[in-house]
Amino acid sequence: MYLTSEKKAEIFAKHGKSAQDTGSAEGQVALFTYRINHLTGHLKANHKDFNTERSLVKLVGKRKALLDYLKKKDIARYRAIIAELGLRK
Repeated sequence: MYLTSEKKAEIFAKHGKSAQDTGSAEGQVALFTYRINHLTGHLKANHKDFNTERSLVKLVGKRKALLDYLKKKDIARYRAIIAELGLRK
């Protein structure tokens, strides 16, 4: 499995307040980004896997919604997570 509980805890510890803080928007965006990168790599090798493609599109939409929420609520947190993850808008 590509996403173990240890990897999740590491992502949330790095981008959230703590490893147990799974509800912060920054932690969720970081987790979605990790999963999106994994699915993108999978689709490069398996271009006819349409179920994975649909899952990827849904994840990108969820991440965009969270980023829009952050942008509306706290622009400083939004800019920090965009710079930290290397995302561009």
